[in-house]
Amino acid sequence: MTSPLLEQLIEAFRVLPGVGQKTAQRMAYHVLERERDGGRRLADALAESIERIGHCARCRDFSETETCATCASASRDVQQLCAVESPADRLVIEQATGYRGLYFVLQGRLSPLDGIGPRELGLEQLATRLATGEVQELIIATNPTVEGEATAHYLAQLARNHGVRPSRLAHGVPLGGELEYVDRGTLSHAFGSRSEMP
Repeated sequence: MTSPLLEQLIEAFRVLPGVGQKTAQRMAYHVLERERDGGRRLADALAESIERIGHCARCRDFSETETCATCASASRDVQQLCAVESPADRLVIEQATGYRGLYFVLQGRLSPLDGIGPRELGLEQLATRLATGEVQELIIATNPTVEGEATAHYLAQLARNHGVRPSRLAHGVPLGGELEYVDRGTLSHAFGSRSEMP
């Protein structure tokens, strides 16, 4: 029989994505057997982060201050706004590209079955931002899923309604990929979205 406190620790680890019963059990045993100091640091960091990290008032990304460092930077191009589904998407774009505009983090995507509509994604806040006339281009960087595509169409219409040019990240055959190894859905989408060569 397992102690109630150990059961509670195992269940606590299960809140993490992709962590099932066995993985949570291994994590709990590892912390207790070999990483008690690491476990204390983790507990302290979690408690402090949950207490102090909120959302930026302008872009909705995670921030310890009312306005995040990206939104507060004078070197960013205010005419470009990139809409992403999550803070992780924003980070990957920031690290992998030379993009110097601003962001709007949706914190999800439209999913009526899950009760996620325009209000939950902060689209009223986005509309207010687009209405200022400052933004010239809304770069839509939602994922190429059914919900991501529906969100992209909604965002494009919202941008057009405010006189802002919407653009969409390109999707298709990966650089260095070979056609015979690309899945059918990706290839079909790439073929249907082909563009004229300069």
